[in-house]
Formats: sequence, C-alpha cells, structure tokens
Amino acid sequence: MTTTDSRLQCALASIDAANKADPNQESFDNERLPKEYAYSLHMTRWLFELESDPSERMQIACRAQHIERWTMPRKDYPEGRKAYYQWRQACGRMHGRRAAEIMAGCGYPQACMVFLERYFADFYEEKADYDREKWLRIVRRTWGKMSPRGHEAALKLAEGMPAHLLELLQEALAEPDV
Repeated sequence: MTTTDSRLQCALASIDAANKADPNQESFDNERLPKEYAYSLHMTRWLFELESDPSERMQIACRAQHIERWTMPRKDYPEGRKAYYQWRQACGRMHGRRAAEIMAGCGYPQACMVFLERYFADFYEEKADYDREKWLRIVRRTWGKMSPRGHEAALKLAEGMPAHLLELLQEALAEPDV
C-alpha cells in the first residue's frame, strides 16, 4: 500500500469512527447504523456511481460532509429561514474543521488556503491574547507549508482580508523568521 493509499484509508476510517458515534440510528441495507455513518456510506456509493475515479480529496469531502452533525442540532437554533442558514453555515465550518483535523492527523499537508480564507480572522479574534511575535511565527509557518502557487493565491486572498490581518501578513513576509 502506498503512502497515499494509507493516508486515504486513515482519513476514511477516522471519519467513519467519528460518525459511528452518532446516537441516532437509521436503516441501511436491512441493519441499523448510526445515522451520519449511514449517510456517509450513501454519499460514497453515489460518488462512485457518478465518478469512476474520484480524487482522494473528493472521497474525503464526500464522506465527511455531515461529520458529527448530531453534535450541532438544528433545534439549538431559532426557527426561520435566516436561522436555518446560520445553522447550515455553522455546520459547514465545523465539518470543514473536523475534516481538516482528521486529514492532518493522517499525514495530509495542512489546508493553508482554507485556513486563510475561512478561519484566520476568527482564529485571530479567539486568540487575541497572543503577542505579535507569536502571530508572526504562525503566519510564517503557514506560509512555509505552501507552494509558490499557493503563495500567489494567498496574496490574492489577502487583498480581501481585514486591514489588521493584511498588515500582519505583510510584516511576517517582509522580515525573515529569526
């Protein structure tokens, strides 16, 4: 088995293990399975019906689409369309974060672009107690994990960042890490 195969198997098995913890049950091929695990199996079946050779990332994204969704029940949000969309967005962020954690744990490179695009601003706010030097190290380490093509895309993304984050990025890239 190649490293790629073992990483993929690790990720899928980890997603399955997470989804098997769902206390809700559903029928699947004449047996009762945890609901989100059954959902992921249905999604995977359809993926292979529609795509003869799906990429690893597609397989992982498909399998993790509802990862641990029961931990964020719809009933925890108010009624109405706006609250429904807020719940869906919160689920999507949680699913993406969990899939990225699992992938990193299985040896996949960190998803730096997703972090910069979706989570950097929130992470910065959550960790407001970090000093400037720590933030510079975080940005430099993230930058170091990216390819030249990733650097180009990140700089384009940076154009839309809040001013304080853009300033942090520019400072981190202007001075070499000592």
